[in-house]
Amino acid sequence: MPSFKFPFFLFLSSLFLHSSLAEIVCEDLPHDVCAFSISSSGKRCLLETAVDEDDKVEYQCRTSEVMVERMAEHIESDQCVRACGVDRNAVGISSDSLLEPQFTNKLCAPACSHNCPNIVDLFFNLAAGEGVFLPDLCEAVLINPRRSMAEFMSSSGAAAGPGPIEAELLEGDALASVSAPGPGPDSME
Repeated sequence: MPSFKFPFFLFLSSLFLHSSLAEIVCEDLPHDVCAFSISSSGKRCLLETAVDEDDKVEYQCRTSEVMVERMAEHIESDQCVRACGVDRNAVGISSDSLLEPQFTNKLCAPACSHNCPNIVDLFFNLAAGEGVFLPDLCEAVLINPRRSMAEFMSSSGAAAGPGPIEAELLEGDALASVSAPGPGPDSME
């Protein structure tokens, strides 16, 4: 009498193997999980808008040119999105959000800074692009939130110029400025 246990086991193992080989391709992601996701190739996914033939605005998920070190195949959890105060439907990300005390408080809070390395890495690089070391900004926020915002504005040139450099996640050329070399979020305690 033939045993069906072994063929069933092979079938189940082939399902697990197939699911483990599934790659994250930004263009295949729905727009509600696109932002703050990282493809299998290690590149950040970005949410863009496009206008169709009927002048209707549609969201599209695209692969950026920004490589994320030591992280791939990552879709940010809803828990981290809430803890860090980010908006998954945001088109383009700017360092301007670091000037908002409510946002910075959430980003620097342990619920975000210790549990959500993808989001912290992104804003670490945005802050670095402005000449600000995110762990120092977070420490200043804990000590004196108003003073930390003033220091950030003066160190980034926001008070003197047209505003912080925006890292528009709309165009691949601007994305290269998001990933600044230097220490990553691992140095942030």
